[in-house]
Amino acid sequence: MQLEPTDSRRSWPSPTTAEIIHVWRDDRSVKDSSACVYLRWIGRFRAYCEQHGLNEPAQLTLDGARHFVHWYRRQHDLGPGAAANARTAVYELNRVYCVLGRDVPTWRVAPAASSPATAVLRAYRDHLVAHRGSPPTTVHKKLTHIGYFLAHLRKCGHTWRSMTLADIDAFLVDCSRRYARTTTADIAGSIRSFSRFLLASGRSARNLADSVIAPVQPKYEHPHRALPWEDVQRLLHAVNRSDPCGLRDYAMLLMMSTYGFGAGEVIGLRLDDINWSAATLRVIRPKTGTAFTLPLLPAVAKAVALYLRDGRPPHATTRHLFLQCRLPFAPLTCSSAVRHIVVRHATVAGLTASYLGSHVLRHSSASRQIDLGADPRVVSDILGHRDPDSISAYVRIATEKLRDVSLPVPR
Repeated sequence: MQLEPTDSRRSWPSPTTAEIIHVWRDDRSVKDSSACVYLRWIGRFRAYCEQHGLNEPAQLTLDGARHFVHWYRRQHDLGPGAAANARTAVYELNRVYCVLGRDVPTWRVAPAASSPATAVLRAYRDHLVAHRGSPPTTVHKKLTHIGYFLAHLRKCGHTWRSMTLADIDAFLVDCSRRYARTTTADIAGSIRSFSRFLLASGRSARNLADSVIAPVQPKYEHPHRALPWEDVQRLLHAVNRSDPCGLRDYAMLLMMSTYGFGAGEVIGLRLDDINWSAATLRVIRPKTGTAFTLPLLPAVAKAVALYLRDGRPPHATTRHLFLQCRLPFAPLTCSSAVRHIVVRHATVAGLTASYLGSHVLRHSSASRQIDLGADPRVVSDILGHRDPDSISAYVRIATEKLRDVSLPVPR
């Protein structure tokens, strides 16, 4: 192992133990029991830097931590599983430097964004972004679908230049054996889009898009699943708001059940989206990128304020509203994170519904508004539907309750 010599990075005074503990307690990020372990490892790391003439701040990177752990294991003849907390301790020291405003290198250099493997996929990606205005999630999904399709063509000895309708049909039949109808229909839509792109860009003279057959999807065949409003209240009451994670979860779930937000909307919220003086909340629809403003209702404002005061780490480096509760306090980045939060508190509340996905509170909120007599068009606007008829699925949820109404039977 070759150690890097001391570099020319500006030398800051090392944070004292008191400063380190103050940052940890201020962020509520490290328990007292863990703090003792981390401080011991920080002491060993500093001794290692001094012994080898290394600049401490310059070594506060993932690679620097790995060099230290490797050296320590060799010095003490330890196995691969030893020194498990050493890297975390070095990362914590890096964060303390950042909080104190002292110059340290980036902990880990982000890898360059991967580019599609072939020229035609790169051109298709650019087409989706520039001409279709597709958001990153849609672009990624369509590229994934077309990647599977091109792999299928290669197995059959064909390429996109020589593909036929029979190739597309065979691929979709294979998909139908493995995926649900909704997924297969989505893949068929991606193939239609790709075929139109090939025609529009002059790469193909044939338009196969109109001939692609997808599984029949009767509109609103399955209404969106919603929880009874009593169960929504039980879910909210089950959240333990005595710790930072509970404050975050309660504010998030209350916001979703009040406004009908989906996972993408709630995890995309930023601190700047809240106007406290005007009592408004700005939301950006993830699918369309359009922004709209909603009133910041008192109950939601109180929950968010408590989370900001007692739950959200004050020294987080991101402006996103809702963050992970563990280091490095990154934003929540996917709907599965929201689903896990919903499922965890639903289990505590004793809810046994099998459809506790990230959108269940959105569906429940819409059904509740319609039950209370709200104009479906207004509800559709709040939910951000591009097609006002989309609210029909929620109307069907609400009318299911008519089955429970007792009517007199003529004799």
